Amino acid sequence: MSDATIYNWKAKYGGLEVSEAKRLRALEDENAKLKRLLAETMLDNAGLKDLLAKNW
Repeated sequence: MSDATIYNWKAKYGGLEVSEAKRLRALEDENAKLKRLLAETMLDNAGLKDLLAKNW
């Protein structure tokens, strides 16, 4: 591992206990999933608006 990788890891997880780091990772994964769902919903919404605008 490079020094930069170790430095970044310590900056992110340095003061955390193992359980806290696992919880942080789980929250980050859940946040990514929710962001993906929101993006898909917004895309569907934009598509429906375009479809309705063309029909009017």
